[in-house]
Amino acid sequence: MIDREMATAVRERAGHACEYCHLPQFTRRLRFPIDHIIAQQHHGPTVLENLALCCGRCNRHKGPNVAGVDPVNGAIVRLYHPRTDDWHSHFRWDGPRIVGTTDIGRVTVDVLNMNHPEDLAIRSELIEDGVFPPPEDAGQ
Repeated sequence: MIDREMATAVRERAGHACEYCHLPQFTRRLRFPIDHIIAQQHHGPTVLENLALCCGRCNRHKGPNVAGVDPVNGAIVRLYHPRTDDWHSHFRWDGPRIVGTTDIGRVTVDVLNMNHPEDLAIRSELIEDGVFPPPEDAGQ
């Protein structure tokens, strides 16, 4: 179980945005869930190093997955790991679209359905409002 103190630490560390698709929490009415990066059913512990803030869509699509099939070459590849991987090493922005630049990025974009039309529309509006992508992603 994730206690309140740990949940607060995860949300603050993430800057209140999904650690996979970078969608800000303020775009959704429901509070983002906290994801076990390595699922509990795969013996992932409930410790800060194994927890990530995750929007509802990324969370539902990721589920207990730790890998997926690369849509380019068919290889089984692990998913992006928010604690050990650098986001910008695996993804880039093409307007509102997230592009996987490595096999890990491609698999993660595909498995998590990171370019769902609804999310593209939200990101497009945020771009028009000048509040997206997040500052740490600017120029990427």
